[in-house]
Amino acid sequence: MKLVMMSAALSLGAGMAMAQDADLVKQGAYVARLGDCMACHTAPGGAPYAGGLPIKSDLGTIYATNITPDKEAGIGSYSEEDFAKAVRKGVTPDGTHLYPAMPYPSYAKMTDADIKALYAYIMQDVEPVAEKAPETHLGFPFNQRWGMALWNLAFSESVGFTPDPKLSDAENRGKYIVEGAGHCGSCHTPRGIGMQEKAYDNGSDDYLAGGDLNGWSVPSLRADADSGIGVAGWTDQEIVDYLAMGRNDKAAVGGEMTSVIEHSTSHMTDDDLASVAAYLKTMAPSGDLVSLKPAADAQATIATLTAAKDLTNGERVYIDNCGACHFVTGKGGKDIFPELDGASIVNAPSATGLVHTILAGAKTPSVEKAPSVNLMPGFAGRLSDQDVADLATFLRGAWTNNAGKVSTSDVASVRATLAQD
Repeated sequence: MKLVMMSAALSLGAGMAMAQDADLVKQGAYVARLGDCMACHTAPGGAPYAGGLPIKSDLGTIYATNITPDKEAGIGSYSEEDFAKAVRKGVTPDGTHLYPAMPYPSYAKMTDADIKALYAYIMQDVEPVAEKAPETHLGFPFNQRWGMALWNLAFSESVGFTPDPKLSDAENRGKYIVEGAGHCGSCHTPRGIGMQEKAYDNGSDDYLAGGDLNGWSVPSLRADADSGIGVAGWTDQEIVDYLAMGRNDKAAVGGEMTSVIEHSTSHMTDDDLASVAAYLKTMAPSGDLVSLKPAADAQATIATLTAAKDLTNGERVYIDNCGACHFVTGKGGKDIFPELDGASIVNAPSATGLVHTILAGAKTPSVEKAPSVNLMPGFAGRLSDQDVADLATFLRGAWTNNAGKVSTSDVASVRATLAQD
């Protein structure tokens, strides 16, 4: 009888341990989504987490590493301590320093529990891939990885997460996601002289104040405002919708943010999405804010386009190619065609993103809450550089938009980059 009871107890204990492991792996899979690990460590058409994705930077092209649990090509030989050091400090077990294309200054804020869960997921649930990713070869002096130790001393805070006592539990959860695993500042915070993020939390007005990424103006995420371009004029629900679906009643995703929606934010829980929105709405706008024109100017544009007489070339190109979806009001169609009036991409300091979208088009990702793909065709084969420049210039001054002109050389530069892709 005792043997039977001991066997039953051992079986029960083993079953509980397996259940705990399963729960830990499940938590780790979610943390991987929060950290957007899939998007950076998976090459187009490649195996998940096997690396090889080329990441463009001002220093050159950096290739994402293989983080599958293969012991030779990946990180299968890493202990949990090794893993935590690489994720939080950017240092591998052999002492090699990672480039901060791996956002370890943000990941430093991740809790021990999330690191433990992420390690369990990678080691137990990700399929090993026995193929090394291409090596990164930057020019001198950036190929001297030991120099990253000095960079870390100067620019990487590498500190854990500290809740803000002035914020609610939900807002602090959003703060943790945004500042930590979500590493939103990697793209949305301006860079300093050492190409470092100027701030890693809301202790500075620079944090999430917008920046520049491969020539595109990246919008500010500081959203505590009643009106303004982009996120500053969105409600909490509009922020949630955008992160969950890649679209809301004002905008549709484009550029680098598309993969973030597809691989990360669309997989977040409703509570976490609401927490992110709540946190963003605690941050007052800062920096050089775009001042939109009065509503009367919008009515003047609407009247001109409606009359369709004596149009400029930019206005004519808009009517012929854009008006059917975005309308004479520039307001588009709710949840389908984004607004152009007051849009951050239209009013951005650099018109690169707008011109790129006109030339190459854009499409929303297919995600659980919005499986249909909304597609904008590219017009590179239909419109000349002059036509695109005139159209972009019109858009940046139409309705309440208030941004500078676009030249044919601006368009030609963007068109050249498309030919290289």
